[in-house]
Amino acid sequence: MSNSNTIFGWVLASGIVALGLSSISGKFFHADKPHVEEFGYVIEAAEEGATAEAGPSLAELLQTGTAAAGEAVFAKCTACHTIDQGGADGIGPNLYGVLGTGIGQHAAGYAYSSALADKGGTWDYEAMDAWLTSPRAFANGTKMSFAGLSSAEDRANVILYLRDHGGGPDLPEVVVEEAAADEGEEAGEGVEAEVVEAVAEEDADAADNIEG
Repeated sequence: MSNSNTIFGWVLASGIVALGLSSISGKFFHADKPHVEEFGYVIEAAEEGATAEAGPSLAELLQTGTAAAGEAVFAKCTACHTIDQGGADGIGPNLYGVLGTGIGQHAAGYAYSSALADKGGTWDYEAMDAWLTSPRAFANGTKMSFAGLSSAEDRANVILYLRDHGGGPDLPEVVVEEAAADEGEEAGEGVEAEVVEAVAEEDADAADNIEG
């Protein structure tokens, strides 16, 4: 009997020790969910179909720009072009009085590329802006190797500098968005109508209270 009690006691003690070890090990050794690394920063992508906000129009830039600012940008062009009246052609033609003339026809005797000579049209402000943006896109096959000016402000200032040397057509007028003005007027008329209606209702309620 004593042996049975002794064995039972050892079994009970072993169970208690095992339970304790299990509890302790659970505090130090545990299985977590798979670790998910967190990115150091988030790159926000533009929504599909979103477009960049439109900047000032060419007409607005021509009204606010200056020929003096254009002269500084035109320094990039002096390796190939002269701009003073009577200046000689270089790698590119002399550009005095180019605005308003036929595309690829301005400098008599200069060997324009067929891509430019066959382009047609005149050097108006829109055409010159497109040319300065990307000559190759404007006239594929042009001999002009200059990549273009990405800044709309720089292009407008260069155009004003060209205009300052030999003149050009009248600057385009800035078109005011009439739709926005009309919407503002309609909104104002709507608010005014609501105020009048509200005042009328208050007057009617006041009259009812007096009669009552």
